[in-house]
Amino acid sequence: SLDFWRLLYALLKQIHGGKWTECDAIDHQIRFVKSALWYHGYGRPELYRLPSDGSAGSRELLLAFSWLLHRLSLLEQLLARNRVKIGDETSVCTCEDDLPKSQKGTTEIAPAYGLEDRIDVRYLQWLNGRLRFQWRSLHAQHQEQCKLLHKIHLFTSGSHTDQNLGHFSVTETDLVRQPENYKQLLQLLESETMQLEAFLEWKQLEPVYWQWMETVLDNMAEEGDSCESHDAHGEKSRLPKATSCCPWAESLTGQIDRLSRDLMTLRDQLHELVTHRKAAWCEKVKTREEKLQKEGFSATARKIQESVELKLLELTDLCAPKKKKLHGLYRLVFRSKHPASKTGFGRSVSKEPAAAVSATEVIRELQMREASLERELKQLREECRQRLDAIAEGLDGVICVSP
Repeated sequence: SLDFWRLLYALLKQIHGGKWTECDAIDHQIRFVKSALWYHGYGRPELYRLPSDGSAGSRELLLAFSWLLHRLSLLEQLLARNRVKIGDETSVCTCEDDLPKSQKGTTEIAPAYGLEDRIDVRYLQWLNGRLRFQWRSLHAQHQEQCKLLHKIHLFTSGSHTDQNLGHFSVTETDLVRQPENYKQLLQLLESETMQLEAFLEWKQLEPVYWQWMETVLDNMAEEGDSCESHDAHGEKSRLPKATSCCPWAESLTGQIDRLSRDLMTLRDQLHELVTHRKAAWCEKVKTREEKLQKEGFSATARKIQESVELKLLELTDLCAPKKKKLHGLYRLVFRSKHPASKTGFGRSVSKEPAAAVSATEVIRELQMREASLERELKQLREECRQRLDAIAEGLDGVICVSP
């Protein structure tokens, strides 16, 4: 159990970008593992009930480890974090948080981390201001890094043997300036190659591992059923015989089928209604534009159209099947202003144009996310204002003036 706790601690520390040392106390490691698993949505209560000295729970830890392999693609994330950096990457994330915002009924099994005393709101305001300042500093440093990277790409343009790339990376430029560093780079590449070979070997043996995990789950389910039957032996004899054949299963399946048909019908009706209203609004806008014919109308209409397009795109994205969002490190590739080339960045350089991701596409995704967050912020502010008004009404002799 102790070795398994240490393994999960080391892996999760790398995933969260932190440093880990073997000298950390075991209770600290266990608390961190429980917190990280809770953060990622692991909701099995038996794990959080394990003792903090690491004396038990090897099978629960095996289940948690397997859950991380399947849910978070743990090995792929480790390979991505430990690969040799070329210095030309930038982080892009257009995906939304998939974690549930609230887990009702399971908060009691969360790790016991709470504030013992109430914190002054002025301290929270100070922390918020400090966070905003550090965010601005980070943004300024990132802009400076992009300017320097642009200079490297511009000055080394046409020097690379790969015509699709055309320029050196930061690592290649540093190697040209300091050739003595090639031994260190060679060691890093050899280490990454060993990790990739181990990963390929794991992929060949992975089906055997999951077959074994199925037997582990079956054994745990049998043990759980035997414990429940032993605890409820006195009550089982008093249960009616009809409960053993699950009489509600067929009714529940029928309800699910009816609900599915109703949802499909509702979707078709909404699609038809949206099409009809869109045609009606286009006709009204066309008539209105012909009547006004003013200078400011075109600019105002263009802004309204962009706003409506963003909302419609967001609705389309919610209704359509979930596509793979951009997330992770992407390599920046310099493109000239020639019409034949497109400005973009991709994970890898390839002769196929599909390997590149257009910057305009990323900007469009971020604009949609920004609009969604602004609407959510506005709604939360309104809710807070209403709550403050309700609290203020209960205070006698106090006058509250809104800022």
